[in-house]
Amino acid sequence: MSDTTASLRRKINSAGDLQSVVRTMKALAASSIGQYEKSVRALADYYRTVELGLGACFREGGPAPMMAARKGQALAGTIGAVVFGSDQGLVGQFNDVVADYAVKTLAALPGEAGVWAVGERVHARLADAGLPLKGLYTVPNSVKTITPLVGQILVETRHSQGEGDELYLFYNRPTSGAVYAPVGQRLLPLDETWRHELAERPWPTGNLPEIMGGGVAALRALIREYLFVSLFRACAESLASENASRLAAMQRADKNIDELLENLNGTFHRMRQSGIDEELFDVISGFEALVEPG
Repeated sequence: MSDTTASLRRKINSAGDLQSVVRTMKALAASSIGQYEKSVRALADYYRTVELGLGACFREGGPAPMMAARKGQALAGTIGAVVFGSDQGLVGQFNDVVADYAVKTLAALPGEAGVWAVGERVHARLADAGLPLKGLYTVPNSVKTITPLVGQILVETRHSQGEGDELYLFYNRPTSGAVYAPVGQRLLPLDETWRHELAERPWPTGNLPEIMGGGVAALRALIREYLFVSLFRACAESLASENASRLAAMQRADKNIDELLENLNGTFHRMRQSGIDEELFDVISGFEALVEPG
């Protein structure tokens, strides 16, 4: 059944309403990306401060807690992983990409890994892959809600894991070329090479640093801050990637709606012109019939 001008008008109105919704979602996604990227940039200064403190502690020498085994020695302990995903739709393969990357990376490690999932969808994807799941967290919906989540993760992972256990992070990070790319990071034990690099890093001022409260106590406090910053940054970058994926989807939808509206409007105007032409032809035909000689 062919469309009428009335049905085409309804389709045009519906497409216009849908486009308004899509453009609102685009604006929200762009705004969300901005706040998460801003938090990551702000966190960089604090991360640098923590690294300077760690470097000062490492230079003091002595036993370093939560350090990795030296080169040539196997890591002892269990493996834990935190995987950041998404709870919302319109993000394409966001959860599949990070889950597949985590599954492949963990499969290459010796021993069985337990996983904490951030987001119900990535939790289900990891469960389908057969990974043992230790916990499920709700994805934060703003920068302010990241801190409570990170605190909860730190408490539960510290309670479940021992001193020599490994802890990995998996999340999607924004990229310049593509929208995002999956990345992995080993948080614990701390890397020995990284320790030496921090210890050799020069102090930025002429004043020598002084460690307060004892070397081991200060080092443990700084390591906790390092873990917090790393988890916070991973979560913020994952949320920025999620909203970037949603923004890209909305941009594609907006473009498709533009093309649809162009086609509908073109069809509507052609049909309307055709109707006008038919009416004019009928009027002319009727007039000619009236003026023809009897």
